[in-house]
Amino acid sequence: MALMRTLITTLALLLVVGLAQAAAIEVREFDDPVLEQRYRSLTASLRCPTCENQAINDSDAPVSGDMRDRVYLLLQEGVSDIEIRDHMVQRFGDYVLYNPRLEGRTFLLWGLPAGLVMLSAILVALIVRSRRNASATALSAEERARLHALINRERTE
Repeated sequence: MALMRTLITTLALLLVVGLAQAAAIEVREFDDPVLEQRYRSLTASLRCPTCENQAINDSDAPVSGDMRDRVYLLLQEGVSDIEIRDHMVQRFGDYVLYNPRLEGRTFLLWGLPAGLVMLSAILVALIVRSRRNASATALSAEERARLHALINRERTE
């Protein structure tokens, strides 16, 4: 009987938690499917300021909910995606962008990987070239004599 009571209590708690999570899902109504797609794209490309590496469309943080509301309102007012991103950057800083803009202070962030790839390619080319040149040099007279001696010794044995 105690086992049955525990099982029923556990199932009831799971049901309550499931209902609470279902109630937390926000439903936005859009008349235009293009507007809905823009909303999804924007909320997926903006990072939650309090969560680590989580987009605002996935975050349960209150600030993410406020940001989603703001994006929705700005879209309803006809504001462009760039203006919405600019508004969020002005409000929360560059951290909210998953892909930082190419500016003077982010140039190293964007240019370093390409620079390292180019430097690696140059280094590999230099190594291959030096090995090719090293293997193409002729043998000295002493090295030739030693080589002939080794070959003749092989034949006599």
